Amino acid sequence: MSVSDSILIKGGTIITMDDRNSVVAGDLFVRDGRIAGVGRIDADAADEVIDAHDCAVLPGFVQTHVHLCQTLFRGAADDLSLIDWLKKRIWPMEAAHTPASVRASARLGIAELIKGGTTCALTMETVNHTGEVFRVVEEIGFRATVGKCMMDAGDEVPSALREKTEASIGESLALLEEWHGRGDGRLRCCFAPRFAISCTRELLVEVSRLARERSVLLHTHASENQTEIEIVGRETGQRNIHYLNAIGLAAPHVVLAHCVHVDQSEIDVLARTGTHVAHCPSSNLKLGSGIAPITEMLARGISVSLGADGAPCNNRLDMFTEMRTASLLQKARAGSEALPAGRVLRMATTDGARALGLEHEIGSLEAGKKADITIIDLNRIHLTPHTDPVSAIVYAVQASDVRTVIIDGRVVLRDRELTTDNEIELITEARQQASLLETRLQSPD
Repeated sequence: MSVSDSILIKGGTIITMDDRNSVVAGDLFVRDGRIAGVGRIDADAADEVIDAHDCAVLPGFVQTHVHLCQTLFRGAADDLSLIDWLKKRIWPMEAAHTPASVRASARLGIAELIKGGTTCALTMETVNHTGEVFRVVEEIGFRATVGKCMMDAGDEVPSALREKTEASIGESLALLEEWHGRGDGRLRCCFAPRFAISCTRELLVEVSRLARERSVLLHTHASENQTEIEIVGRETGQRNIHYLNAIGLAAPHVVLAHCVHVDQSEIDVLARTGTHVAHCPSSNLKLGSGIAPITEMLARGISVSLGADGAPCNNRLDMFTEMRTASLLQKARAGSEALPAGRVLRMATTDGARALGLEHEIGSLEAGKKADITIIDLNRIHLTPHTDPVSAIVYAVQASDVRTVIIDGRVVLRDRELTTDNEIELITEARQQASLLETRLQSPD
């Protein structure tokens, strides 16, 4: 099916996520890749009709922190804290990647994202072979902003990941020239320095300048772990967010993943500069990093969205898990009224779109916006009864309840079946490449 075809989604409960939080019982019409109407629609001539009775129809989820290159590492780095997790397992595995294994990892990750209702992601890949991720995104029809990981400093970094500053910047610029804007705008490129302790000040200052000059996003990790913060303090004499702000990495075009350990002065910086925060609650719990002060950030008007992070620190790429976990954690911190269902669903949709600079294109179901749509089957035992569909989506829906997914007006999941990739083939390829990668780890020479 091409994006020029029309689709009529009939009889659903449409969670629009517009400014009025409108919930519409009716139809949604898609034409030429965009939403053409919401409500009661007479469109008998539609090329495809999707019956959405007993279904919720909502914007596709937007995840703002994912590592597609790490999907092959699922279950291979459990029960470690961040720095040990990186040095003992993740960095060696990333160093062992080949183009084929990166491709398999990206296919596997995107398939899981789509089957869980995610239609767009901001991803940070590894140092090498990022072009393979772009190719997979383009072929499958996913929407993503992708960045090559940048690392020109740090202790115990494998030689395959340790870059020269100019070479790292040059390769990132080359990816930007080749891929940014491809797929009718579905593919975008960003700068993705890993974090302050694996990047020189020179690199961070230059990518800050280039991101502004090229009008692209800058995506990095910040203040995830206490040890990380202590290292930044020793090396710079500043707390992490203050250091990043001093060199231009706190701004409306910047997405900082985690921000678990931030004090009031750092929250002030995030609020004042319009910097976006990507909250990854499951990853923060699994790595023992802590619980981010999301309630306080939201109270200051800070833009907070959600991401699953990577498969080896979660071990799912499931937005339903992240929404539920995010809400429950803040209730434990700040009381039962903290982060209600409607607010956390907005973090997973419209706020994610805003963080990526795509709020005028995706994130809500409104006429004129891109048709990125998720349809959820509510006629399930664990969803009965569901007097409030938003509550059901945040607290009770599972990824397996997602029935149909549309990206850019193209059906990429129909009745739980991928339409733009072969599930059996991609699982087989992923297992083969994971085995080969483990062999390379055992025999690096």
